[in-house]
Amino acid sequence: MDIEKIAACVLLSGVVAYAVFGGADFGSGIWSGLAAGPRAEQQRSALQKALGAVWEANNVWLIFILVVLMAMFPLAFGDLFTALLVPITIGLIGIVFRGASYAFRTFTRETGQPLVSAHGLLFFVASVITPFFFGVALGAAGGGRIKLDEGLVTSSLYSPWLHPFPILFGLTAVAVCAFLTMNFMMTRSDGELREDFRRRGLLSGVVGGVLAVVTLASARWDAPEFWDLWQRSGPEAMSAVALLAGLAALFVLWRRWYPLAPLIGGGAMILLVVTWGVIQYPYLIVPSERIFDAAADHAMIKASLIGLLAGAVILVPSLLLLYLNFVGENAEESY
Repeated sequence: MDIEKIAACVLLSGVVAYAVFGGADFGSGIWSGLAAGPRAEQQRSALQKALGAVWEANNVWLIFILVVLMAMFPLAFGDLFTALLVPITIGLIGIVFRGASYAFRTFTRETGQPLVSAHGLLFFVASVITPFFFGVALGAAGGGRIKLDEGLVTSSLYSPWLHPFPILFGLTAVAVCAFLTMNFMMTRSDGELREDFRRRGLLSGVVGGVLAVVTLASARWDAPEFWDLWQRSGPEAMSAVALLAGLAALFVLWRRWYPLAPLIGGGAMILLVVTWGVIQYPYLIVPSERIFDAAADHAMIKASLIGLLAGAVILVPSLLLLYLNFVGENAEESY
């Protein structure tokens, strides 16, 4: 396999990890803001305890994506951050406000100080806009409206992403994050509370599935280059597999097979992101910049891969230890 393809697979693996771990993180904030009914406070408390000490660690995967993109695909890094400065910046600002509001909300609740609801509202809003604008950026990268002329971005700050396909892509990202969280909560709650989460999971799963289909259909007229890439046999097959995985996740919730929900739901998210990568291959920016055009020289890619492997020796065991200590059936007892 060409080293550029290996680098692209590493980049895609980072997107997958951030979608699964960060997506569940964002979903918890979404459902905290939408908590309702007689058990609303119990819902928020269960979601916060499920986040535990790992919520900030999820941003490691975002840093991983940015480092890989900058080191191994520097041209694409520069072009994407130039053309998509607005949605990427809003998403990053959302992360900052989300972290601050989470910390202050926890502190004010524990100390009995006011502004808990204000911090909760900010946490909810930031949890929605961050996956939305990151999704918009991904949709714009495949939407075909980022214009390059002799290596320079010529499109405006708004023309690549203020269109139906990127906007629908962002809405799908929000719905899928909400669905993923409810799958994970099936093993982190019980009784009537789990039923609350189950119903929300079914609702968000249906909404996310409909949005995903509508988003793909909109590509036919709003992102024709992406539509043409999807019509190849490989992407079509992957799309069918991802659709079946999503339906399986809904079926698991419907049948109340709770232990399977995190596995099937997480698998559906992985397949969805991988399908996006397969469709867009070999482009990082459709149709202007291919993986091979944007890649750094082989020496730089090799050095970066060696550095990532060395870092993984420390990072991966640390993250596993963190997840094992603070996530699972005993999450409530850890606090």
